[in-house]
Amino acid sequence: MDTTHQSENTCPIARALARVGDSWSLLILREAGRGFTRFDQFRAGLGIAPNILTHRLTALVEAGLLEKHRYSERPPRQEYVLTERGRDFLPVLAAIGAWGRKHYGLGQTSYSIDEDSGSEVEPIVVDRATGRPLGEIRTRLVLPGEG
Repeated sequence: MDTTHQSENTCPIARALARVGDSWSLLILREAGRGFTRFDQFRAGLGIAPNILTHRLTALVEAGLLEKHRYSERPPRQEYVLTERGRDFLPVLAAIGAWGRKHYGLGQTSYSIDEDSGSEVEPIVVDRATGRPLGEIRTRLVLPGEG
């Protein structure tokens, strides 16, 4: 995928996928949402090769989804913390997870719970203005200049 071309595309989906469109990046963001911040935590939790993890973390920092902070001088060590942009992506991951559980959830799967009530969270994507689930709304894509 030509990420430079896609990141300038008029389609916001293409722009977003240019930043987070591979499975490793999505899984790194998932783990960051769970509180992981350190390279070794991501590596152990995901079983990802160090060179791939380094590349993905760098890309997520450049895209503004993670911030890098030094937590040790000797030896030099960095931690990776979700930015506001990264935190705003967590509901997208929750929606992907719900879709995956519904359509590919054979056997045991993980799920999220509300820490206050203990009940399972069942994410849906809704229109902010009406509260209607997007899956129930007939939509049409409007390209720039069409109005």
